[in-house]
Amino acid sequence: MALDVRIFEKISPSRFFSFTIPNPISPIHLLRVAVLDSPVHFTESSPPRVAAILVPKHRESDWIFSTESGHLQLLLNLPDISRLILIGDDHDTSSDLPAVYHRPTSEDDESERLEMRLKPLVVALSPKTLIREEIDDVPFLIYDDNVVSSVELEKSVGPFVGEMLIEDVEIEIEDGVREFRRRLRFKRMPNLVQSDIKIIPRSCSNSSLPLTGTDFKLDLTELVHPYLAPMVASLSLIGSDIYELKSRPKALCIGVGGGGLLSFLRLQLGFEVTGVEIDPEVLRIARQYFGLEESLARVHVEDGIEFLKRFSTSCDDVTKFDVLMVDLDSTDPIHGMTAPPVDFVANDVLLAARTVLVPSGVFVINVIPPNQTFYQELQDQFRHVFAELYEIDVGNGENFVLIATVAPRDSKSGFNREKLTPTVSEKYLDAIQKI
Repeated sequence: MALDVRIFEKISPSRFFSFTIPNPISPIHLLRVAVLDSPVHFTESSPPRVAAILVPKHRESDWIFSTESGHLQLLLNLPDISRLILIGDDHDTSSDLPAVYHRPTSEDDESERLEMRLKPLVVALSPKTLIREEIDDVPFLIYDDNVVSSVELEKSVGPFVGEMLIEDVEIEIEDGVREFRRRLRFKRMPNLVQSDIKIIPRSCSNSSLPLTGTDFKLDLTELVHPYLAPMVASLSLIGSDIYELKSRPKALCIGVGGGGLLSFLRLQLGFEVTGVEIDPEVLRIARQYFGLEESLARVHVEDGIEFLKRFSTSCDDVTKFDVLMVDLDSTDPIHGMTAPPVDFVANDVLLAARTVLVPSGVFVINVIPPNQTFYQELQDQFRHVFAELYEIDVGNGENFVLIATVAPRDSKSGFNREKLTPTVSEKYLDAIQKI
């Protein structure tokens, strides 16, 4: 049945429509076209705007391009756009072969020719409220990130987090500097890297080696996820009583992911580490692909809130923790990436968190606020329960690290600069601000 383009004459908030057409350059192949209207209602004072994106070749099966939630994340990153049109090769979702991507090494003339041939389609899919000049000005945006190549290692499904992808990638850190990483991503947040660790070729350190066919080893001595090093820098606020400990300092980490933070705390800083992860499949992946050995951390498969409440009723001075680190995100892609879940910062949960910490302990949490009001209210909740509150602005435009102390700090600290600077940058230690 022929497509009736009249259905696109008006913006219909949150409407998602997908169909295939012959490729105008190679008619024996099909193109997948997806049209998504923003959930934001536009007014007469802010008329609708349209943009199109050509999906990068060999990344058509990536969740960011092949799912409605992925398209939504792209659209939410374009706040002025009311309709987004994605066009790419119609990939075979039934293939059992691992998805392999290589960034094109030269100018892609085919993309330019395809844009010209697709212009009439983009015009036909534009709202009738646009004037001719606006339709002619509909841009083809370029999706560009730092991924040079990628190969899929496994796709899995967890009972709580849903579909997951483990992949090895080669990324460009800066001009001419590349690095290999292993990543864990969740389908519910298609454009988010959940866990990220460095991997190194066993044969040599040549970054020009291919991903496929190269034997890699894990590097657990460095934190590459942008907010993890600031979280570790927060240890400088642990009270000086830690020097008097006759055993290892204790860390409780809620939200394990790939387990990079847990391994780092044990291997680099000598902590006795306990983890809490709600999804057993995530824990299996952390052990199989990310080097989280049982000797490095004891992990409970349990809901983090339930664990805190249960443990807070039975802990004593010997079993309490010197630091509690929380890294949990919201599960609602409609509102974009936010952290932590609202339930985790309820008053009774914060009271339980304070109870499981020693008097000189700190509570460290990764925060991605959806707006300033949320962030201010979050700070007020912490101030109501804890003695002092500190902040590190990670500097990536998204993450903040909040550090709450059970008791006021004195002039001394437990993990001083000499202990931490070999493992985290001084800029994060200097960034700790009392708020």
